[in-house]
Amino acid sequence: MFKKILIANRGEIALRIQRACREMGIKSVVVYSEADREAKYVKLADEAVCIGPAPSGQSYLHMPAIISTAEVTDAEAIHPGYGFLSENADFAERVEKSGFVFIGPTPEAIRIMGDKVSAKQAMIKSGVPCVPGSEGALPDDPKEIIRIARSIGYPVIIKAAGGGGGRGMRVVHTEAALIHAVQTTRTEAGAAFGNPSVYMEKFLETPRHVEIQILADGQRGAVWLGERDCSMQRRHQKVIEEAPAPGIPRRAIEKIGDRCTAACLKIGYRGAGTFEFLYENGEFYFIEMNTRVQVEHPVTELVTGIDIVQMQIRIAAGEKLPFNQRAIQLKGHAIECRVNAEHPYTFVPSPGRITMWHSPGGPGVRVDSHAYTNYTVPPNYDSMIGKIIVYGDTREQALARMRTALSETVVEGIHTNIPLHRELMIDAGFCAGGTSIHYLEHWLSQRKK
Repeated sequence: MFKKILIANRGEIALRIQRACREMGIKSVVVYSEADREAKYVKLADEAVCIGPAPSGQSYLHMPAIISTAEVTDAEAIHPGYGFLSENADFAERVEKSGFVFIGPTPEAIRIMGDKVSAKQAMIKSGVPCVPGSEGALPDDPKEIIRIARSIGYPVIIKAAGGGGGRGMRVVHTEAALIHAVQTTRTEAGAAFGNPSVYMEKFLETPRHVEIQILADGQRGAVWLGERDCSMQRRHQKVIEEAPAPGIPRRAIEKIGDRCTAACLKIGYRGAGTFEFLYENGEFYFIEMNTRVQVEHPVTELVTGIDIVQMQIRIAAGEKLPFNQRAIQLKGHAIECRVNAEHPYTFVPSPGRITMWHSPGGPGVRVDSHAYTNYTVPPNYDSMIGKIIVYGDTREQALARMRTALSETVVEGIHTNIPLHRELMIDAGFCAGGTSIHYLEHWLSQRKK
């Protein structure tokens, strides 16, 4: 097992990895930007090294600074968390060429699954169902693009091959708007991801977003840890996640879960990963794979009892999975609310000093957050400042516990989206379960009227 790990991230995930290391008796090194000097995980680290100014391009995305910090601190491995460099195959390669272990998949696996076109092709070969669409990147010939769209049927969605985070997507309802939409998305994709390739898929009208969490050891061992429903979204950004997904037959989940582990074995996958699907009319359609730990991993941890971050570390250290699929037992229900420093209804970011921070408690309540009273939320990064996660024997008990937890949570000095979560926890549609990915945006538009 590693003696020292460098954490190449910030915020709540840096603290989460740090806690996993501490529990395993591993020393942790955190890197931080000047904007994060006062962060909780910096104060708690065995070693902390400032690697640059606030802009992420000069700090958390600066590969040479991160690798040289690993060298001077004698770290053996680097955990990238999520976001930033976590799905950057070039970074994974540079880490390994510099003599360190990258806590994640191989660079080859990241490349295959990081490009949505090659990922889709790999899934089709593995028997994982995909959304009907173009076989690869769209050609330059407008006539051929029109032919592909006609064969799929409108509406269609144009997506960036190297996209993510809800960016680089455009829905097209008519043939007249098609070519302009393709050209615009290509331009956006090139600017945002350095890859102008785009592809086309059938646009599903009312799907749910359901994902399968997997662990694979790269030594012919792979399991799936149940599913999560992440359909409560705004602009393709997840707001609430839960496990298991309400109202989907277990046989359907088991069938798709087994196909995901088979795909992992076929591509030689190693580490934690998530297969994301759209689910509509009883059918699953693969959309992408995330080759890292996800923000919403705690709900899976609570219903399985498996520490996903520790398993990432153990797999990277060369250990085999200590369990097989039969040993994975899902019990109870878990819900996660992302707490963002933003206005709850306009979603305008709200950085600044937190004058009061009071976390909830009680049975089945977990809070993953780096925030505290007098902590200043910097304006330079993602607005998420924490997650409130609850567990109950049933979904109804989990909902009741989340309502209680949200009522106890106090954040003053900045705006947060906690008032939005309080409303959603008593919304009849959400409480019934099984809402589509468009539900929240429709709900917000109706709320304004």
